[in-house]
Amino acid sequence: MSDQLTIPAVPASTTVTPECDCYVHRFGSIAPGQRARCYPSDMTDAEWAEVRTAMPVPAWLLQQGGRPEAHCHREMLDAMRYLVDNGSKWMAMPVDFPYWRAVYDFFRRWRTYDYVRELYERLRRAAREQKGRNAEPSAGIIDSQSVDASETVGEDSRGYDGGKSRDGRKRHILTDSEGLLLEVTVTTADVHDSKAAPALLEAFMDQPGRLLKLVWVDSAYQGPALAKAFARHGVRVEVVRRSDGQRGFVVLARRWVVERSLAWMMNARRHARDYERLMQHSETLITWAAITLMTRRLTRPAKNPQALGPAA
Repeated sequence: MSDQLTIPAVPASTTVTPECDCYVHRFGSIAPGQRARCYPSDMTDAEWAEVRTAMPVPAWLLQQGGRPEAHCHREMLDAMRYLVDNGSKWMAMPVDFPYWRAVYDFFRRWRTYDYVRELYERLRRAAREQKGRNAEPSAGIIDSQSVDASETVGEDSRGYDGGKSRDGRKRHILTDSEGLLLEVTVTTADVHDSKAAPALLEAFMDQPGRLLKLVWVDSAYQGPALAKAFARHGVRVEVVRRSDGQRGFVVLARRWVVERSLAWMMNARRHARDYERLMQHSETLITWAAITLMTRRLTRPAKNPQALGPAA
């Protein structure tokens, strides 16, 4: 997908949208119309307006190969949101969505061509600009989370994390200072944080336009390979340590932000544990959960300070 095609203007959000304006309905071969919105995970019209302006342009519409898709993009995105939010099986997709195999093929196609990443990056930049910040962050936080794996995860792609007593996989994430996801890498649970962090950083920094200059980490992120990766991109590392003698749960500066992001991720039931046969699928589904977070953040009503009354 490319930005070469001018994206048509999106109509204002309404209570009921009589016709869908996705690329498939506008330029494809199916008649206008859409399913009734009935699940909490479904996009509101306001959310769809944000997604519609950020949608990657299909290759078939740019005459770069492929044939026009047969299913509405809004329905497909709602199906993906339902799957991630409710943790359902692919074959248990509700009948008012397109057939489950069509949804799965959509998921695989978007993962293969990195369309999910493209959509998320646009929404993330829009969310930062809405807050009056630069589209690209200059500071970030890295952390990891170990989760148990389902029986669908093969022995060759799972491991045991002795520190967390988890038999499964580990999610390594990089967020900005507000907790918005920047990059995610999934490994077996027995991979040490310092071993996975270089690949995580490289995956993010190798993209054009990155401005990252500072990363906060915990004391596990040390070693020559990691130091070399940070030095290569001119990124400074700052370790946030626990004070001597601290026991139990303690809110640590900066590190609490990424911990909150991991909690946001777990709100999507698909991520309560790892069910995916491929680690790349796990990474993509985490990005899908982040897309839902971005659309809700972008359409959240702005707080009115005057409505709260004078300060005490």
